[in-house]
Amino acid sequence: MGLESELHWTCAARTDVGLVRSRNEDAYLAQPERGLWAVADGMGGHAYGDFASAAVVDALAGLPPCASMAGWIEAARERLNGVNLALRAEARTRCVPVIGTTLVALIACGVEVACLWAGDSRIYLYRQGRLQQLTRDHSQLEALRASGVDMASAAASPNMITRAVGATDTIAFDVEELAAHDGDLFLLCSDGLSTPVGEQAIAAALACGDCGRAADELIALALANGGRDNITVIVVRVDDLAGDKTVLNPTL
Repeated sequence: MGLESELHWTCAARTDVGLVRSRNEDAYLAQPERGLWAVADGMGGHAYGDFASAAVVDALAGLPPCASMAGWIEAARERLNGVNLALRAEARTRCVPVIGTTLVALIACGVEVACLWAGDSRIYLYRQGRLQQLTRDHSQLEALRASGVDMASAAASPNMITRAVGATDTIAFDVEELAAHDGDLFLLCSDGLSTPVGEQAIAAALACGDCGRAADELIALALANGGRDNITVIVVRVDDLAGDKTVLNPTL
């Protein structure tokens, strides 16, 4: 039996409206049997954020079965570009400036994994006791950080996102690819988690290795720290059922 057929994916997904917002504008997709997960965060303060987040999740749910990673990424981009145009048209029809959403997706095809995103929703990898952020926020703060600006002064400025589905007539998605590793945990989340909960606390929650327990703890942490936004988390685990504990990609 080939290595690809020995990998087993499990997950747990949770979402909470939080303690301040009146409605939940986040949406998520969790299909471990297909190797497909996504979190979308409707743009806070804009009209119809829940409509936008549901639209991108529905588009990804309709993807055909994975034949190759490159083909699946291209198909996802095509569908999401179509959603972007539809949201732009919907905003014009409803006479509102923007109907938009962030998006982060995790795609697994064999031992290959790809992260695809636009906005500031995130994917983290917890591997062998180490937490790593795989995505890079499309935000003003991240742009300032990359340019070498003093972050102490930059942190005082509003942190607006710089890319989102539906925000402009064209949309670009960043992609990061890697190989899966036995025991890996991936965390997809909206900024309702990543803003109030630091990486040390996130890593501690994931250390148990149990998807459901970790997801519950992460939601509880965000609520305990104010819960000012909608909170969505998906914890994904991969196990090598063949019992081969070797690192599939020792460089990451």
